[in-house]
Amino acid sequence: MINHKTLPINNVFKKKPVFNQISFCKNIIFWIDIVKKGKTYSNSIFARPFNQEEAGIQKLTGDEFNIKSHFHGYGGKSYQCIEVDEKLYLVWIDEISESLWIQVFTVNKSETINNNQYLLCKNKPRQLVESLKGNFDSSFAITNQNILLGLYELNNKDYLFSVDIRKSKQEIRILREFDDFAGNLSLSKNGKNLSWLEWKTPFMPWEKNELFFAVINQNGVLDKIKKFKNDSINLNKNVSFFQPYWIHEDIIVCSEDSSGWWNLLFIDVSDINNIVIKKRILKEFFEYGIPQWISGLSLFSGSFNNLFCLAKNKCSWVLEQYIDFSLVRTIDLPYDLLRDLHAVDDNLILIGSSNTCNERLLELECNNKRLIKLSKKSFFLSQNNCSKPESFWFKGFNNQSTHAFIYKPLYERFVNSPLIVKAHSGPTSCFDGSLNSEVQYWTSKGFMVAELNYGGSSGFGREYRERLNYKWGILDSFDCKALVLDLIRLHLVDSSKVAILGNSAGGLTAINALCEGDLFKVAICKYPVIDLNDMHHKTHRFEKGYLNSLIGEYSTCLEKYQIRSPINKINQLKKPVLLFHGKKDSVISYKKTSQIKDLLIGNNKNSEVIFFDNEGHGFKNLDNKQQVLIKTQKFLERTLNI
Repeated sequence: MINHKTLPINNVFKKKPVFNQISFCKNIIFWIDIVKKGKTYSNSIFARPFNQEEAGIQKLTGDEFNIKSHFHGYGGKSYQCIEVDEKLYLVWIDEISESLWIQVFTVNKSETINNNQYLLCKNKPRQLVESLKGNFDSSFAITNQNILLGLYELNNKDYLFSVDIRKSKQEIRILREFDDFAGNLSLSKNGKNLSWLEWKTPFMPWEKNELFFAVINQNGVLDKIKKFKNDSINLNKNVSFFQPYWIHEDIIVCSEDSSGWWNLLFIDVSDINNIVIKKRILKEFFEYGIPQWISGLSLFSGSFNNLFCLAKNKCSWVLEQYIDFSLVRTIDLPYDLLRDLHAVDDNLILIGSSNTCNERLLELECNNKRLIKLSKKSFFLSQNNCSKPESFWFKGFNNQSTHAFIYKPLYERFVNSPLIVKAHSGPTSCFDGSLNSEVQYWTSKGFMVAELNYGGSSGFGREYRERLNYKWGILDSFDCKALVLDLIRLHLVDSSKVAILGNSAGGLTAINALCEGDLFKVAICKYPVIDLNDMHHKTHRFEKGYLNSLIGEYSTCLEKYQIRSPINKINQLKKPVLLFHGKKDSVISYKKTSQIKDLLIGNNKNSEVIFFDNEGHGFKNLDNKQQVLIKTQKFLERTLNI
């Protein structure tokens, strides 16, 4: 490419507009954004009308709050907007007071709106419950009896609780103590039926969970509780249900993966003693669900007469519209990746991105198919300066078909390109082909980049996810090597210049792959999992049993935990390794990385370990991100002799 230009580092980490935790009520869009307060940061809930991109923004909560959820460790959505009798109840979780807060609003219907007051306050923010040391989920519901229902985590137990929304600083009333985990609390449109999901250790919610229903009596107490069981779905089978969502007084939609794919299921709960399946929609290569690492995930929204759904179809996402259980159309959007769907009648908001633009808030009027882009400041790469992902299938572990996205270099700097293989975190996660500026940075410098969806990745059906069961640390690194061998066989890359990158769980994959043979020359990892024994003892409650399916039951598989832990292979590792870790990491302690620092550097003079005092599990600071990229570039140039 004659006029080729390397992507500047400042553009790689340019601050991009992000709309976190979006909600949609009465054609008002809600989201959370960061607020700078002197030298510190907090956050607030903001709002503006639908389809008014140029409208001013209304700030709904003050700077005295830090709105955040720690439910099940990873948290998720931290507030809920609930519509009841023309009023909007805004309920949020405050990290500072360790409590729930509530404020009531009405929509300003005046023809003249001053100072962006789209919502009118009916009362000052009020602390609903006393300060508590546990963690709240944001799947709140309000019954007609002025009772707020919610989920609460305390001392390794989950609870269903209620409080009176008219009172302040009250004790919570426990309605149900769960055997283990619970999530996705949802209330029917008539306020009479409740639904939720439960699961028990050692299962993760995407491995096996149960769908429950309950009737709420006049006093706000659970009258009847029923677990959903069906001979053809989950009688004697591990099944994962996703996002039970009420679309009618008595009808709920969710997805379940008994077919091997998260497919749609419509259930009639008009008689809780006789729960009836209204319709199942079975499709291969469609996933109407994703692993439930965090709460508040939304792929369904709308009503029985006008339901909208998101689904992953092979390697891209689609938006569908259903009326009376039947698909009426697929709505074509110029975006490949879609998430966080919310509907009010025919109006939709969701987050979309593609391989040339980063995530943005989309506003869609389905009657006229008009697409509105909220921010004109979103980061784009022109077609000429962008390497597009190409789906690449190859034979991985046990000769199974395995997927990767390949990004070819933007210009021919080398006869055969150096290769960077990226192993994702999770490990039950996936690469989705969305725009990644760091990937584009490397392709602009003549590198080929491969994002590998090794066996165990989500989005390709249950069987693909379960490939990794009992084989983490073996199958994933094998797939990495198999991918590289295929690219070498096709004469696409330089076999002497192959690097592997991995963050968190991907760090375990990367270091293990580096230890096995001479295919990979270097590894670069951020906050890597390096000691499975330590992870078993110190990880938080949510994923305490996760290793049981990935490795095996701890008491009977101690040797496997030892063999597959990178920390026990450091003595044999003579190749260069570059590690980054934050000292505020609450998921994987930086002390394990610190423990191997001297040994790594002693084994190879090019190895380096860098710590950040102000980072946790996932780097946020833009200066730190830039430093990581600069250090990585110099490291690769030195160790791969570029």
